[in-house]
Amino acid sequence: MTRAVLSIGSNVGDSYAHLRSVTSALGDRVVAVSSVYSSVPWGGVEQQDFLNAIVVADDEQRGPYDWLELARELEKAADRVRVERWGPRSLDVDIIACDDISSSDPQLLLPHPRAHQRAFVLVPWLEVDQSASLEVAGEVRSVCEWIESLSEEERAGVHRTDMTLPTPNRAP
Repeated sequence: MTRAVLSIGSNVGDSYAHLRSVTSALGDRVVAVSSVYSSVPWGGVEQQDFLNAIVVADDEQRGPYDWLELARELEKAADRVRVERWGPRSLDVDIIACDDISSSDPQLLLPHPRAHQRAFVLVPWLEVDQSASLEVAGEVRSVCEWIESLSEEERAGVHRTDMTLPTPNRAP
């Protein structure tokens, strides 16, 4: 079984519907879904705030590149257009981690090389998996420790909303 941690975000169009499309498409592969968070844009491009969440999914048939293909299909279905790096987007699906797999392939860097710097990834991830850890440059730290290493400004830019994403029923 392959477990993927997916960071999903949107700030164009019906952002909540775009996030919901991910959990709907994953169906019973969804293990956990965080609350929806509002976050200030990351990367210096002027734009409106994002809605973000973390989805943890299992699928014994998928490897890392299968998760990447699915992420791109979901973005395409949401009419994602790649115009500007870190710019506005209808849907962004990033693979943060896939089991304990490491990859230096420029098409699929695992674990995600900047996840440890992003409160909008770490905070919702900690919500759904308090024992989660992340390896960066050979150093493994708990997600909680990575959050504590962030600046107060980075942490202050992430706010839990009242929105939740439906989690498809999983068979017992």
